[in-house]
Amino acid sequence: MRTTLITGANKGLGYEAARRLLADGHDVWIGARDTQRGRNAAEEIGARFVQLDVTDEDSIAAAAKAVGAETGLDVLVNNAGIQEGPLPVSKVTAAVMQRIYDTNVFGPVRVTRAFMPLLERSQAPVIVNVSSGLGSETVVREPDRNEFRVNALAYCSSKSALLMVTTQYAKAYPAIRINAVDPGYTATDLNGHSGPQTVTEGTDAIVAMASIGAGGPTGTFIDRHGTVPW
Repeated sequence: MRTTLITGANKGLGYEAARRLLADGHDVWIGARDTQRGRNAAEEIGARFVQLDVTDEDSIAAAAKAVGAETGLDVLVNNAGIQEGPLPVSKVTAAVMQRIYDTNVFGPVRVTRAFMPLLERSQAPVIVNVSSGLGSETVVREPDRNEFRVNALAYCSSKSALLMVTTQYAKAYPAIRINAVDPGYTATDLNGHSGPQTVTEGTDAIVAMASIGAGGPTGTFIDRHGTVPW
């Protein structure tokens, strides 16, 4: 049995990924900032719960200690993310950028560093970073793509940064399978449930990459249809 931790998993893509991976035989930890919501979500599907705020070093350290004391870790899914809302580029300040990056970029770095000792003890360690097609320089320039119509300075650039974070970690830790995924335009709270995909479709790439073995790919960026251009 593989043990998996998913950050930001009390709702949306994280919750659905947790449900699906549990059904596939994983022992799943739901990481959530809000203790009550996280605990309720875990109880609903039979997962474990650990309080984890990706912007708080102490919270992350406590979570790593708790998980290590009970189960160890094979798979880390850095899913927690936020966006700036309907804010035009002209209104995006450095403070807005810092707030988005604190969760979307620095959060995965904090969590990865804290849980790396546990992952390095695994026989087949895996990290999945949930990025977005909105972080792809190629995709956002294609007029026939939904991403072309989105102009979100903080969110889009944070997801681009996460792609490079993924690449650098994959190069630094060749024994760990470290990949980025694009869920696609999925109906979640993040976009006011406007996406055409279901959460099940949106978690296809997450589940696929969380399920790879020691011989699986690393340093890649995929969605449910295949490779996504960077």
